[in-house]
Amino acid sequence: MKRTLTLLTVLLLAPLAALHAADEDLALNFHLMHPGGDSLPGDPNAAFYLDGTYHLHYILAHPWKEKKSFSFVHVTSPDMLHWTWQPTKLQPSFTGHGMFSGTGFLTKEGKPAAIYHGQGSGKNQIAVATDSKLSAWEKPYPLDVKTADGQDARIRHWDPDCFLIGDTYYAISGGDSQPLMKSKDLKTWTLVGDFIKHDMPDVARGEDISCANFFPLGNKWMLLCISHPLGCRYYIGDWDAKAEQFVPQTHGRMNWRRDEQSLFGRPPWRVDFFAPESLLTPDGRRIMWAWLATLGKSDGTMDGRTIQSLPRELSLPADGILRIKPLRELETLRHAPVTLSDITISELTKEVLPTAAPAGKKIATLDGDANELRLTIPRDQAERKLFGFTLFADGKGGGLPILFRPENGTLRVGTTEAPFSIADLPKGEDVELRIFIDKYLVEVFANDRQAMVASHDAYSGKPDLNAFTVGASTTIKKLEIWKLQPTNQGFREAQKNHVWEPNTK
Repeated sequence: MKRTLTLLTVLLLAPLAALHAADEDLALNFHLMHPGGDSLPGDPNAAFYLDGTYHLHYILAHPWKEKKSFSFVHVTSPDMLHWTWQPTKLQPSFTGHGMFSGTGFLTKEGKPAAIYHGQGSGKNQIAVATDSKLSAWEKPYPLDVKTADGQDARIRHWDPDCFLIGDTYYAISGGDSQPLMKSKDLKTWTLVGDFIKHDMPDVARGEDISCANFFPLGNKWMLLCISHPLGCRYYIGDWDAKAEQFVPQTHGRMNWRRDEQSLFGRPPWRVDFFAPESLLTPDGRRIMWAWLATLGKSDGTMDGRTIQSLPRELSLPADGILRIKPLRELETLRHAPVTLSDITISELTKEVLPTAAPAGKKIATLDGDANELRLTIPRDQAERKLFGFTLFADGKGGGLPILFRPENGTLRVGTTEAPFSIADLPKGEDVELRIFIDKYLVEVFANDRQAMVASHDAYSGKPDLNAFTVGASTTIKKLEIWKLQPTNQGFREAQKNHVWEPNTK
């Protein structure tokens, strides 16, 4: 499972969450969201593309035999946007244990399988589906790992991943150290040694590797994972086939602390982007999701709504810089387009640090609560400037800011700052922002090189988009606005039919 034993203790002792319908004000338009109210935790798991259908699971906490346990809720989609809830098959009444996190993979025979940690079993487990609809599964069995001389391997079983290289299955287990084991048949497992050859300079001592998902990307290998205190992150490097080890070369983060989230204290959760899962599409794209675990919360606790991020496309071109794009199928939701060109924002102040948030200039009024914006700013207009935009603007400087900060090379969304320097873009490349607005939830993509999420509760009745600039005027080449069709029909059905509810006895 993708969290610490401290959280597990809290969950087991906490009152059982009521499986009530999600509040209408919280129900989103095009994000995947659990239809039954509080559902902590919500880690995405075991994703597949099978016979024209995408499958995704996520963890649901629920009562079982007068205690608390965990199941994998199963959703399906033709496009990774329109989801239908299926009967829950991977649940403790079938497995005999709760379902903690892992990943999905295909066997050599092409059968879908899930590797995960069995709550209370002390072991990582493997379950193999009996059909491509995932309507039934074989009974899961534990990974019994031996050393090369046949002794029981002393390893921690936690957050496993399984992948094929050639005709060999490899599995890793999460934690502060990551043991690697291998098998030819998924039944007999031998401990190889340490999975990762060395860690990176920007990884703090004590960070764990959990929620791991290891796959080829471009001409490298990518380890998508978390550390529990600091959220989603990734390594890119090479697979050393002779040593049977991953050799990382770069490391990056996908989660950053908000100003209002404490640095210290218990519980320490400040993981807005957490517990990733990915799959490979039939046209070769690597798609990932992450649980927006603490988004909208600043008291160190996690959000029980179980909202998944928009699907992101990951790629690694020849320059070796990870590209992060919104799922291209999102463009099929667009309608009612509006295009504005050559919008000049006059100079507001010469002060690099204004005494108050600038009110800015209104440049558009958005229609509805499901929108996509694409802003293009010429490179010569963007360099060395502190400028940005305010969503849900109140005309007095309030709202959700999206701000470029050249003095520290960051992009600020709300109260979170992530590395993004316009100066680092190739010469001649304009600045492009794509912004997705789903009621209170906002996701921002900058030049396919950075992506961020934010929540803004005071969104209702504030449709204005303002822009501001410091030190000099700024001209926006183009602002494109689309309304987005909702994709939540399956969510609405699942609110009523509760087909996802697991057995509780």
